[in-house]
Amino acid sequence: MSSPYDPQHAPVGDVGAALMVIDSRLKGIHDGKTETDPEQQALIEQFMASLGPGGADEVLDGACTLIFMFMTWLRKIHEDHDKDVIEYVVPTLVATMRMMPRSVPKEAIPTMAGLVIAAGTGLSPNLWRKQYGDWTETEMTPLEVTAFLLAEHINRITEDPDFATRLITDALTRSDEA
Repeated sequence: MSSPYDPQHAPVGDVGAALMVIDSRLKGIHDGKTETDPEQQALIEQFMASLGPGGADEVLDGACTLIFMFMTWLRKIHEDHDKDVIEYVVPTLVATMRMMPRSVPKEAIPTMAGLVIAAGTGLSPNLWRKQYGDWTETEMTPLEVTAFLLAEHINRITEDPDFATRLITDALTRSDEA
């Protein structure tokens, strides 16, 4: 039986823009920068502002699509080793977020964990979240952090600092060819 939270009912959003933001953060960390480069941050903010209100919603949906795609890949990898993705990914993700109180307020952690669990069980994270109302301003950075941490987790598993980005760009290329 189909759920109203199945991914086929969800907007995909602007996955490319969301990936650009996450990839930029990943590259910054791998370049040894612990703080966001102010120039880079200004460019991201300028880009986001140029999208307008509808564009920002598209990037938000794109970030949720990234979370879904990352968790789908992680679920398949964990299942290949007879492991539960929720058991192995969510506790580490939550523990990491708890160590980031400036970026992720503790009241946002249950929502982000819920998004990841929804995605890990094959549900659309953005449709799951929508049932609780509109996104709040305080959830925007934690959403970005969630996508970033999942990408970084994938990169660590594969021992390839660009694997998560390539995973998504390859999927986008295949969907364009179809």
